[in-house]
Amino acid sequence: MFQPERVFFEKDALSYPLGEELYNYFQQQKEVHVGFTTSHNRVTGIPGQSEREKFFRAKRTLVVGLRRSKKFATCRPSAHYQLPLATGCPGSCEYCYLHTNMGRRPYVRIYVNQEEILEKAEKYIDKHLPETTIFEGAATADPLSVEAYSGALAKAITFFAGQEHARFRFVTKFTAVEPLLALEHQNKTRFRFSINNPQVIAKYERATPRLEARVSAAKKVADAGYPLGFMIAPIFAEGDWKKNYTLLLEKLQPFANHPDLTFELITHRFTARAKKVILDLFPETKLPMAEESRTFKWGQFGYGKYIYTKEKMAESKEFFEKEIARSFPLAKIDYFV
Repeated sequence: MFQPERVFFEKDALSYPLGEELYNYFQQQKEVHVGFTTSHNRVTGIPGQSEREKFFRAKRTLVVGLRRSKKFATCRPSAHYQLPLATGCPGSCEYCYLHTNMGRRPYVRIYVNQEEILEKAEKYIDKHLPETTIFEGAATADPLSVEAYSGALAKAITFFAGQEHARFRFVTKFTAVEPLLALEHQNKTRFRFSINNPQVIAKYERATPRLEARVSAAKKVADAGYPLGFMIAPIFAEGDWKKNYTLLLEKLQPFANHPDLTFELITHRFTARAKKVILDLFPETKLPMAEESRTFKWGQFGYGKYIYTKEKMAESKEFFEKEIARSFPLAKIDYFV
C-alpha cells in the first residue's frame, strides 16, 4: 500500500465527502505532513536539495483535488477515451513513458469528484450509441496503487457493470486487488497487469511488486471472473531477449485456459525529452537509448519517439505472435506497437 510522506489538499476538495474523510484521516497520521495547494497541477513545498531528490520526494507525495476538465482525452490504441481517475504513480520505473510530460511533477493525484467524472463518461456513452465506448482508467496513472484512498476503481467497476454500451479497462503493476474481487462487474471491466521478465523488473523497475506477486494477484482476479489481460511492456529486444520472454510466457501458463484473455505488446521507445529526464534522474541507468540504433517516428501527440528498426519490430512481432498462439490458444493479441 502506498504510504505518502506528505499530502496536499485543494481546499475545494474538502467540500466533498471523500475529501473531508481523507483530510481527517491524514490529520491523524503523525508521520504525514498535511498541507494545502491552490491547484493539483501546481504543487510547491516538496523538499529536496536537487531536482533528483525532489523527484523522489514527489513520488511520496499525494495530492487530493478535483478533476475540472470537461473533456476526456483520446486513448488509442487501447480505448476510445481516458477515464481520469488519478494521475501519476508511486512506482519509479526508469523507462516510464510519463517522464515525457510528467517528469517534473511526478506526485500522485486523486480526485474526489468521482461521481461528476462518471457522469461525464455517461454523456460520452450516450453520444456514441448504439456503439460500445471503451474507457481506459490507467492512461496517466496506476489507479490501483491509490485505491485504498480513492476507492475510484470500485466506483468505476460498479458503474460500468450497469452500462450496456460501455466497457472499462485499466492496467496495474500493483497487487492490492482484494477489495475489488467481490464486486459485481458483469464482465464489463478488463483487469490487466503490466508485466515483464524478471531481469527487466529487477534492472529498471523501482518501488513496484515483483513478477511473482503480480502473477499471484492475477490469479485472484481470474478466479473472480474478470476479463483478464497482460501488458508486456516495454519489450526490450536486446541480448537473450527471446529466451527471457519465453520464460516469462511459461510463468503465465496457469492462465492458458482463461476464456477471456488478452495481450498487449509494447516495444521499448523513448522521446528526446524523456531521455534527458531519465539521465538526470537515473544517471547510472543501463537503459538502451542509443538514438543511432533506432528509427525516429512521429507520435500521435505531436512529438517524436525513437523506436526499434523496422527489421527488429518485425522480428519481435513474429516471435510474440507465434509464442502466444502456441501457448495461449484462447487468447487475443489486442495490439503490437
